Amino acid sequence: MAQKLLIYYYVIRNSGGGILSKEMVLVINPGSTSTKVALFKGNENVVGTSLKHSPEELNKFERIVDQYEYRRDMIIKWVEEEGHLLEELSCVVGRGGLLRPISSGIYRVCDFMINDLRIGYQGEHASNLGGIISRSIADEIGVESLIVDPVSVDEFKDVARISGLKEITRRSLLHALNIKAKSYNVAKAMKTPLEEINMVVAHLGGGISVVPIEKGKMIDTNNANEMGPFSPERTGGLPVGDLIRMAYSGKYTEAQLKKKIKGNGGLTSYLGTNDAVEIERMIEEGNEYAKLVYEAMAYQIAKEIGAMATVLMGDVQAIVLTGGLAYSKHLVNYIKSMVNFIAPVVIEAGEDEMDALNQGAQRALDNKDLIKDYKKEVMK
Repeated sequence: MAQKLLIYYYVIRNSGGGILSKEMVLVINPGSTSTKVALFKGNENVVGTSLKHSPEELNKFERIVDQYEYRRDMIIKWVEEEGHLLEELSCVVGRGGLLRPISSGIYRVCDFMINDLRIGYQGEHASNLGGIISRSIADEIGVESLIVDPVSVDEFKDVARISGLKEITRRSLLHALNIKAKSYNVAKAMKTPLEEINMVVAHLGGGISVVPIEKGKMIDTNNANEMGPFSPERTGGLPVGDLIRMAYSGKYTEAQLKKKIKGNGGLTSYLGTNDAVEIERMIEEGNEYAKLVYEAMAYQIAKEIGAMATVLMGDVQAIVLTGGLAYSKHLVNYIKSMVNFIAPVVIEAGEDEMDALNQGAQRALDNKDLIKDYKKEVMK
């Protein structure tokens, strides 16, 4: 299908005889059961959608990485159905995956990166497909393929890597894309360069990342899959002894226990749902248990914010609450009541990852020097 669209790499005559401009950026954000796609022209989102993938379709593939051609072809078909050509693209940018630890920034998708995404260097995840698909489409038309602030962004100080057990190192895996984009927004509103201020940013979604940002660098975080506050569907940190006893009780397989921790944990474990709107309705109807559990999540988030404020030695200019749960007034008000003595609390609700990816691509198109070399970065 893509080959049918190819006529020339850089110049193509349309039906009116004019030259087709290359002003569009294609943004690709693969999730577990959908792929979000959008076409941007500058900062304008021209068109976007979420391409759904049924369990029946996905179950045909042994590994997530095997889905790349299936998803890529859907994206190309969508672009065509929206009345556009691949040749209109100046760049393709994808969500970064579980790569090796790297500093924050914009990276060109190279063969070395593709190999790490294919093998799942730090684990298998749908986001690994972002770079693979973007490279595949971009190569067909001879344009840049990029990723921006993947979840493996690592700007930890060495002291933050020590876990308490020599065989285990604390890893930096976080919602880097949204956290960095929102921190730039807040710094801009404060009329101060991000590199000159400190803040604690809490991404509140299906997973929760709480991050101290010191002069623009994300110097610590909880691993949202394993540590920190519980979330709508993840347990966060658990009492280790009790978890070991569960693991050796004979009641659970490894896969079942992993699912309890990530997927069936948190609010889902206690209340049977990960839907904050539904839980708030339960609270409004007088469900005291739902109120207790929901406020326990807020309590743990606030505790983690306080801990990360100590990482910055109390020198905090703002606490930022972002992600989908930041729309919840009940949750936000509880957190604010506990942490507003530290610094002003700023609400940047929601997570516009598509816009954040495009912003990175636009910066790279304006200044190629901003594009980093993944292999050189990890081989330092």
